[in-house]
Amino acid sequence: MFGIQKPSLLIWSVISSCIVLTSCESETSVVGIDFYGETQGTTYHVIIAEEETTITQHQLDSILHAFDMSLSTYIDSSVVSKLNASQGAFTIEDPSGFFRACYLESKRVFELSNGAFDPTVFPLVEGWGFMNNPQVPLDQRKVDSLLQFVGFDKNYTLSFSNHSIQISKENPNIKLDFNAIAQGYSVDVLADFLSAHGHKNFYVEIGGELVVAGNNRDGEKWSIGVDVPASNSEGRPIENVLYLSNNAIATSGNYRKFYEVDGQKFAHTLDPKTGFPVQHSLISASVIAPNCAQADAFATAFMVIGAEKTLSFVANHPELGLEVYLLVSNKKGSFDRRMSPGFEKYLKK
Repeated sequence: MFGIQKPSLLIWSVISSCIVLTSCESETSVVGIDFYGETQGTTYHVIIAEEETTITQHQLDSILHAFDMSLSTYIDSSVVSKLNASQGAFTIEDPSGFFRACYLESKRVFELSNGAFDPTVFPLVEGWGFMNNPQVPLDQRKVDSLLQFVGFDKNYTLSFSNHSIQISKENPNIKLDFNAIAQGYSVDVLADFLSAHGHKNFYVEIGGELVVAGNNRDGEKWSIGVDVPASNSEGRPIENVLYLSNNAIATSGNYRKFYEVDGQKFAHTLDPKTGFPVQHSLISASVIAPNCAQADAFATAFMVIGAEKTLSFVANHPELGLEVYLLVSNKKGSFDRRMSPGFEKYLKK
């Protein structure tokens, strides 16, 4: 739809839909420091587009380890896993404060999205087979039995004091799952760390979700490549480039996250109200936001409510600073591109 020049260097990451996020710089760029590592079952890449830094790889890895120990549902000793395993009244320490910040932001997005974003969907995620379980579609009776544990505004009480969390719940099946916001929030955590150390020009990417600040190594806005949707990440051509500075972007989609039984596809995006995978035509939602936690969480919420309601939501909430780029399947077996009015400015250098 938009013509671009092929970038000479691509820094890319495979994510869950049809967006490949890239940083484009000339081959002669020498200023800057790169950090690469692994976290949250994926990779991270940090670029500091300045000549000097006191930041070390060990510091970044330590922050991400503390993050996992707070919010990873795959680590039994993490804060969220201990809370999920608890029953009755329970107190746990959260020394990093990451759980508290993520919980409060999740509650805000839950309320703004009228429940489309809901971290209590964990029992449904498990039930539908998206947590390494056998992938067997659920019937209405089974869904109803799980929905009784879903609802971010019910089923439990939770409060904070200093670095302690007090939770009370009647049933251990009530569980929290922050996977739809935590990765974006972890990007913000690293970005805040860089800013606190005086850096103004950087790129932080984890699993394809990112924050960029200032300019790249060529002194220009950071370039983010948008590619053509495909069911795999191999050889997908770039169709658009976004030019960002002091923004975050995250994508949620069903293009590759689904399973198929008897010819029917079951998407990993679950509607917290019905308990079933969404069935509308929205393939993916890419969200530009002031921070990556918001971009991540609203991308998930938008995948639940669909394209039309998403565009209306963005138009009705200008105070949030959100812009969206949507890919919507059509009757021709292809897809259409929809975007909020303010998104187009990011397509122009």
